[in-house]
Amino acid sequence: MSILEISHLSKKFGMVQALDDVSISVAPKEIHIVIGPNGSGKTTMIKTVAGLIRPTNGVVTVEEDDVTKKPVETKSKIGYIPDEPSIWSGMTGAEFLHFTGALFGLDEKSRVDGIRDLLGLFHLSGIENSYFDDYSRGNKQKFSIMAALLHKPKLLLVDEPIVGLDPESATIAKEQFRKFAEQVGSILLATHTLPVAEAIATRVSVMKYGTLISTGSPAELKNNAKLPASATLEEVYTALTS
Repeated sequence: MSILEISHLSKKFGMVQALDDVSISVAPKEIHIVIGPNGSGKTTMIKTVAGLIRPTNGVVTVEEDDVTKKPVETKSKIGYIPDEPSIWSGMTGAEFLHFTGALFGLDEKSRVDGIRDLLGLFHLSGIENSYFDDYSRGNKQKFSIMAALLHKPKLLLVDEPIVGLDPESATIAKEQFRKFAEQVGSILLATHTLPVAEAIATRVSVMKYGTLISTGSPAELKNNAKLPASATLEEVYTALTS
């Protein structure tokens, strides 16, 4: 059984066709990365899966629960890392993490233990009692990542995760995504940063102008593009979208 099924998904904003009949399946423990330029529909797709945007047509299910018909059930299984960190004005980092964890039903001990481990992992211990508003963009992004991981979701949705992170934190984030997929659940990650996709993807979908051009493992995409096994993902992308 797939963790995520996106079936014939379309979304229009007025006269703009942001998504056009997109179908993607994400298997358990899969890191499925969607690549494409700005305006290709990646963020619209991620937000539709997260239940933040209603589709014009099509169906999205998480473990067979329809995102539109069962929003509470599906959202309880999802962790969402947006492209712009969401902040709660007037909260400290610790309060933000406890609040997020409580929304997902974590008891106090689970929150305390999980927050301690994540703060240590991202080298943020000691700043959690400062106000979220005062953090750098990179630290806000790290707290957004921690909030999404805290309740150990079945599906992690990630939109441009590395933007704003320093190189060390970007490396930590990529490693945590690998561990998450190995130990906890599946990932759907949207990016136009091809080295990120090349480093961690088990499957890749290529989008352009709201349309799914090709999908498969990196090796399958190279074969589809009639390129050798040594080809980079950038070369594959260029060949498939030209």
